[in-house]
Amino acid sequence: MEVLGYYNYWVFAVLLMIGFYAVIARSNLIKKLLGLAIFQSAVFLMYITMNKVEGGTAPIIQKGVVDQIFSNPLPQVLILTAIVVGVSTTALGLAIVVRIKETYGSIEEHEIFEADLPK
Repeated sequence: MEVLGYYNYWVFAVLLMIGFYAVIARSNLIKKLLGLAIFQSAVFLMYITMNKVEGGTAPIIQKGVVDQIFSNPLPQVLILTAIVVGVSTTALGLAIVVRIKETYGSIEEHEIFEADLPK
């Protein structure tokens, strides 16, 4: 079993864990959003890596060619859509963080929770 042959999967796993750790362990809302973006990028990498077909070509039917292996373009299209949605979600999250900063004066979770506690 060749370890370097699975380089993309190793990068996927490392990016996934870095993003997951940032979302779970950090209390700064900006760092959480960046962790979520890293997590999403890891998932994009996994889908694109899984789509690779050895010896596959573009799905263009040619006259006279009977048995040809094609790579499915659908995962790339879905990932392109997911990237657009991910960027939009990140922008919305950053806008919400700006509003939280204006309201509470902080973007640290524990300070926001303390401000919401009844006095």
